[in-house]
Amino acid sequence: MNSSTPINVLFVCVENSCRSQMAEGFARALGKGKIIAHSAGSSPSGIVNPTAIAVMKEKGIDLSTHTSKSVDDLPTQRFDVIVTMGCGDACPSILASKRIEWNIPDPKSQPIETFRAVRDEIEAHVKDLLDKLP
Repeated sequence: MNSSTPINVLFVCVENSCRSQMAEGFARALGKGKIIAHSAGSSPSGIVNPTAIAVMKEKGIDLSTHTSKSVDDLPTQRFDVIVTMGCGDACPSILASKRIEWNIPDPKSQPIETFRAVRDEIEAHVKDLLDKLP
């Protein structure tokens, strides 16, 4: 893998409804040319949380066309980096060169202010990840 080859990154949380969706959105927006971003859940909810969509729209990122996906729906491949959002034992084992745990609280069923705080934390983590890539 050289610096001109995009890095395959997978963001995983339990439902693929909030945290991993926001991380994928930031990674796609901020990491153009550097990474290919995916997200999935170990037990997908089937929808992207409407509040997650709303708070990401505040940052100019549209998640309205995203879908909640299972890790079983992923293409069979090895990822360069897997980032888990704090799902502990519920996060599946997927082949990756590197695994990172961000341990971010799930904002599901929380007020919008909590979603915004989680969104901003995820944005900072994604920027840090991008800074560390070759």
